[in-house]
Amino acid sequence: MEWEHHLRFSLRRSPHSIRAYIATAHRLVTFLAQHRGEIIDKAALHTLNLAEMRAYLAERRQSGLANNSASREISAIRAFLTFAGVDPLPALKGPRLKKGVPRPLSPQDAVSLAKEVSEDAAQPWIEARDLALLLLLYGSGLRIGEALSLKGDQFPFGAILRVTGKRSKTRLVPLLEKVRAALEHYVQLCPFPLAAETPFFFGAKGGPLSADVIRRNVRKARYQLGFDNKVTPHALRHSFASHLLGRGADLRSLQELLGHASLSSTQIYTAVDAARLLDVYRAAHPRAEREP
Repeated sequence: MEWEHHLRFSLRRSPHSIRAYIATAHRLVTFLAQHRGEIIDKAALHTLNLAEMRAYLAERRQSGLANNSASREISAIRAFLTFAGVDPLPALKGPRLKKGVPRPLSPQDAVSLAKEVSEDAAQPWIEARDLALLLLLYGSGLRIGEALSLKGDQFPFGAILRVTGKRSKTRLVPLLEKVRAALEHYVQLCPFPLAAETPFFFGAKGGPLSADVIRRNVRKARYQLGFDNKVTPHALRHSFASHLLGRGADLRSLQELLGHASLSSTQIYTAVDAARLLDVYRAAHPRAEREP
């Protein structure tokens, strides 16, 4: 398929991005074929108008597409239409994301981000490293500095991980089985031996892994996925906290898991969860648009 070849060799997208972009192209063509009642070829794509784009996105939103995912969908469509030679592109704008309150990634988007970063790695062991690291940030709510401060002699890990946070304060965090499996896979592929004096996460040349490397990789991945520019490694920690709160965790327990010195630092997540609930309310309640 020409589109897949273009993504793989011209744009050098990761395997995860290629799958997502191809799926989006198939969805768009299928929608247009049903909408117009005709076969959609390259010439038909050149007649795509803004109303049809809005109708397609509305159908996707009705199926549960979230804001971040909608932005990614639009980004993939623009890339596909550009490849097809459509010029000018329909001027469809992405959904607005409110500023000020950190917006958590969905569990699916958090995993997609980790996979996107890892699949772009140059070597299999670095792919395993990046996936394990980002899953650890999301699965256990670590700061990136805390993850990178782990030492080789802490491995093998159990169900509980001891972490040293700000002001050298230690805490215990849960380690999910899938996260632990990813960490073990990284160790199996890593070419550098773990020891008491070595970091757990190695850089490409065997020294300590730099947080800037991961931040740069996440910036690239969020662009490829169409995520908001607030999606950073720290956003995975925000997502961990917000999802726990949404599932009934109390603030005091969340404070301990995050390593916050004061409860006030944790209370921002009540605003995050309230914002999520408000989004659900506005989308579902028949009179929501008329509420102040």
